[in-house]
Amino acid sequence: SSGGTGNTALPAPGMCVSDCLFCVLAEIVHEDVKMSSDGESDLASSSDDVQSPVRVRLRNKKISTEDINKRLSLPADIRLPDNYLEKFNVIGPALFEQPISRRLRRVSLSEIGFGKLETYIKLDKLGEGTYATVYKGRSKLTENLVALKEIRLEHEEGAPCTAIREVSLLKDLKHANIVTLHDIIHTQKSLTLVFEYLDKDLKQYLDDCGNMIHVHNVKLFLFQLLRGLSYCHRRKVLHRDLKPQNLLISDRGELKLADFGLARAKSIPTKTYSNEVVTLWYRPPDILLGSTDYSTHIDMWSVLLFPLILTVKNYFVYFSILYAVDLCILFAGTPTEQSWPGISSNEEFVTSNYPQYRAERLSNHTPRLSSEGVQLLSEFLQFEGKKRISAEESMSHCYFSNLGNRVMSLPDTASIFSLPEIQLEKETTKPTATPDQETDTEQFIKQLLNNVNSGLYS
Repeated sequence: SSGGTGNTALPAPGMCVSDCLFCVLAEIVHEDVKMSSDGESDLASSSDDVQSPVRVRLRNKKISTEDINKRLSLPADIRLPDNYLEKFNVIGPALFEQPISRRLRRVSLSEIGFGKLETYIKLDKLGEGTYATVYKGRSKLTENLVALKEIRLEHEEGAPCTAIREVSLLKDLKHANIVTLHDIIHTQKSLTLVFEYLDKDLKQYLDDCGNMIHVHNVKLFLFQLLRGLSYCHRRKVLHRDLKPQNLLISDRGELKLADFGLARAKSIPTKTYSNEVVTLWYRPPDILLGSTDYSTHIDMWSVLLFPLILTVKNYFVYFSILYAVDLCILFAGTPTEQSWPGISSNEEFVTSNYPQYRAERLSNHTPRLSSEGVQLLSEFLQFEGKKRISAEESMSHCYFSNLGNRVMSLPDTASIFSLPEIQLEKETTKPTATPDQETDTEQFIKQLLNNVNSGLYS
């Protein structure tokens, strides 16, 4: 399928990559598919009336690696196999004398090494889940590090729907703040997705900083998160599983959205979806209370948690055992019919018997954030999803004004760090706070937990 909303067929076992998955691969490698004399088409033209400059030039010289990379739309750092260039000079000129067909391009990619396990070297095991194991690896084509997500295939069930969904969506998402899918490899026992490699995720980055990230870097990470989300939401794609472990950080400071296994392409007209999405700790209050009619605002609640994680001391110690409803009550007070119309008839809310809390000043709990940052947080902190600010609107908020105007007009595939005025600040490890240094937030959360343990939440 060529669209993000369709299903992606998987190749038959025993083949490196079938035609259907190589269609996906062709679009993964090809960053910008266009029809032209130097591009690709389904049917090759038979007209020889027009002598293209490329054709005339190649008849008078040997074909170079640069010529092949350009013709097949390959990354500039691809290392072609030793015998490939020599063979291409014998059979290759025909490839330049007419628009390239999809079939010929697939064959060429396969001969280079795409879609083959032997093209990648496993180095270290990074993690293991229910369905997949992730390895650090190296590509023989570029000598660059890659992440190899090896998904085990069950004999009767085949590839998990999450893997098919991830491939189907990621092949169409080309953005500097979304992880890049380089290759797909299918064998009898596994489906391997080859991603760009990034050094760590946000949780690891936070641990390395002693749970206290520089406030300027908080702003840069938040802007990149919003930038990637805005791109997804413009294309009607909901991530639905934003959490620190799914936000990857490069050594340059680039933040990239990863793990689109729970993502969905939002259909038009609106339809209902499962409320069993988003890791429980980061699930929005409206979804926790049973809502299945949601849109892009489901991701914006997770964005709210992002600056809280980065600015509130010992966030994971206390917030990990609270649900989103508790968190919203902590800052916004217990919802009423005035603040959330219809809440009094919500069965989940009524049976939970939440205590009556007054709204707290958000600035009391986020002392490291500027007043503009607190104002932006309040735009995310809404019980009703439709009232939350969008990712695109958030990027224009005054909180980001000191990043300059040029960051707003960058091409989708350009990193914000391509601008010289955008620089990551050096992190300094903070000592662990002693018990008598508790903040108002921690004291309040402890009181909330006491209420839970004493049975106030029935």
